Amino acid sequence: MPHSVSPSGSPSRKDDEELPDAPVDSAAANGGVKLEDMFNEDDDEEFPASNAQDVKMESSPVPAPAKYADNGIPKYMEAHRTDQKLYDSAPAPGPSGVDTDVMLAFYQRLFPFRYLFQWLNHGIVPTRDFGNREFALTLQNDAYLRYQSYPTADLFRKDILKMNPSRFEIGPVYSTNPRDRKTLRGGQMKPVSKELVFDIDMTDYDDIRTCCQKASICAKCWAFVTMAIKVIDSALREDFGFEHILWVYSGRRGAHAWVCDARARNLPDDRRRAIAGYLEILRGGSQSGKRVNLKRPLHPHVTRSLDILKNYFAQTTLVDQDTFASFEQAEKLLGLLPDKSLNESLKRKWDSSPDRPSTSKWADIDALAKTGKSSTLNTSTLRDAKQDIVLEYTYPRLDAEVSKKMIHLLKSPFVIHPGTGRICVPIDPRKADEFDPFLSLRAMNGSDIKGARKLQDYEKTSLKPYIDFFRSFIANLLKEERADKREREETAPPIKADPMEF
Repeated sequence: MPHSVSPSGSPSRKDDEELPDAPVDSAAANGGVKLEDMFNEDDDEEFPASNAQDVKMESSPVPAPAKYADNGIPKYMEAHRTDQKLYDSAPAPGPSGVDTDVMLAFYQRLFPFRYLFQWLNHGIVPTRDFGNREFALTLQNDAYLRYQSYPTADLFRKDILKMNPSRFEIGPVYSTNPRDRKTLRGGQMKPVSKELVFDIDMTDYDDIRTCCQKASICAKCWAFVTMAIKVIDSALREDFGFEHILWVYSGRRGAHAWVCDARARNLPDDRRRAIAGYLEILRGGSQSGKRVNLKRPLHPHVTRSLDILKNYFAQTTLVDQDTFASFEQAEKLLGLLPDKSLNESLKRKWDSSPDRPSTSKWADIDALAKTGKSSTLNTSTLRDAKQDIVLEYTYPRLDAEVSKKMIHLLKSPFVIHPGTGRICVPIDPRKADEFDPFLSLRAMNGSDIKGARKLQDYEKTSLKPYIDFFRSFIANLLKEERADKREREETAPPIKADPMEF
């Protein structure tokens, strides 16, 4: 999750509270490729190509408590597994971090520096969009370096390889080079643009998820992130007309959205606050009673969100989470219903059947309402209340403060989360249901590689589809940037000659 900047300029951290045990060094086994064989430090070229037959790596279904998995794959790649036991439990990691040698090898051979530069630069030739961009590096000793900037992609890459940070964040583009801030008078360095960003953190769902708490996630509760991606992405595209929205897995328990359209990047803070407010439906804290109280008729955004969320409520809330099974949650559900007589009838029924599942309790609401025993029940009011309940238990819970100001820093795509060892890969919103945060990032078998050309190292790993998706996203963004530039040049008034010039 992002670093929110305090008035003192120091980051507030909430995504790195717990870190895993330090890995133990071991050699690759079973004929796998050793890290030192795959990562030749003499080769400093980004994405160097090597013969496909030189690499043969297999995925292992059981994690090894070592620096490398049994198949020779660096363990940071083995952290994304499809093993069902890990998938269902995935406990929060203990204190430690990712091995520094593995981290450096990752930066040397797999991190997509060139594409990250093109994404932030909005072109191939270096511009102020990249040169005046702030980067903040967290070093291996936990030192935090803000206001770093780089004129070119090569200098950026060389500094990352030299510093070998455990992670780095991306900030705004400033009116001047952020490295020069100490030589400037107050107010001379101002943020002028940055992607409109959104942050979804699973801990904000702790009051309604029963499977996990805090930093832990599993397949059942990851569905809340999937719901949020679908709802927010639809609103940004259909209601605001944004097209270039990059969703990225946070590496542990959530997701980030980067809205990259030029119109979004240039929004002032008051417009960012307005968009964040538009997307907020839940009000108050989790213990403050009813958090959704919408006017009727519903806004089209809310109607569309309900259409997306109603099936998730039926599966995730009622079945997977069985949210209303406990006495406390059943009491909360009754408190969200509008009729006293109905509530009393439901309470008697549920008290007599303490093990009644959530699906049955939800069906009981309509079943008892249809009996006509309550003379005060208004059916339209009950329908509205049930819609509000669906939204309360499924609607996205955003960390809105991240979206409201340009100065907020957000973790870069493709860095390794220092707590889990998982890579912050993009998520295709069209296939959000298919994304698996535990998916193994395993290298491809040499026999699967076709064609005579030499492959870049990332192409031999299951990072390939994520980097390919990122490249495609950037290509579409740059195509629009070029078209906009041509349009501005064509519509610009001609420059008149100086009448005094002979």
